[in-house]
Amino acid sequence: MKSLVKQLALATALVAAPFAGTAALADGHAKLSYVLVSHAPDSDSWWNTIKNGIALAGEQMDVEVEYRNPPTGDLADMARIIEQAAAAGPNGIITTLSDPDVLSGPIRAAVDAGIDVIIMNSGTPDQAREVGALMYVGQPEYDAGYAAGLRAKGDGVGSFLCVNHYISSPSSTARCQGFADGLGVELGNQMIDSGQDPAEIKNKVLAYLSANSDTDAILTLGPTSADPTLLALEENGMAGDIYFGTFDLGAEIVKGIKAGVINWGIDQQPFLQAYLPVVVLANYHRYGVLPGNNINSGPGFVTDSGLELVEKYAGEFR
Repeated sequence: MKSLVKQLALATALVAAPFAGTAALADGHAKLSYVLVSHAPDSDSWWNTIKNGIALAGEQMDVEVEYRNPPTGDLADMARIIEQAAAAGPNGIITTLSDPDVLSGPIRAAVDAGIDVIIMNSGTPDQAREVGALMYVGQPEYDAGYAAGLRAKGDGVGSFLCVNHYISSPSSTARCQGFADGLGVELGNQMIDSGQDPAEIKNKVLAYLSANSDTDAILTLGPTSADPTLLALEENGMAGDIYFGTFDLGAEIVKGIKAGVINWGIDQQPFLQAYLPVVVLANYHRYGVLPGNNINSGPGFVTDSGLELVEKYAGEFR
């Protein structure tokens, strides 16, 4: 990961070098400021990588970047945070678009107020365009789920449990639906609303597997649901015996892959989802340059054969 960071830093330096004597803004205004707004609750440790990404990008680009989120993950609260961020007049807002019905209005209002917006992590390139954003940086969630389903189908999976810890987000449900479509089966009741409490997730997984003993596989959507699921499988003796795939990475997920309990993790590279929008916005505001396409940060499958850097940086930059 250090080599990747060095490469990105070098690329940034090369872009900025011809303008080394210029002020933070071409017209001499104060330092650029950005706000990243996520839908994640405070309890979701996966977003620490996002925070690391904007911190490093802010330092390298010499801009101010603030992270904001709804403490409980409430999307109505998130909409208000976007409105408050826009009212403060930053140069740009980087935000997730986990539910267009709730968030499109505040995002469009920010764009109409003259604030440049980049959509990251959740949503789609089409949805980003619809709200007037400059671009989208992230992983197409349905496509990632579909690719995972095709992989699992090739490994002989026919039925599964999708542990959805953030069911109010259409992006999360798209992962489960894509997986089902990749397998060629109906999603139906194979997706559960697990909630975000670790004990509740564990108990719901145990209950489902007890009631559906013929389940071939488990799909979790990140550390929030994967970590308690690992505990559930240890308790019921199925660890290593049931096919287990997960979105995202984290310390416990990496341990699970290494131990052979988790078959693979899907890395959407959250570091890049946070880092690149800051770099793009800074160069756009300083020099008027902007990539012509959206940026897909994933999916990439991580298995036990490629764990060295992932294990080292899990939960930090991976």
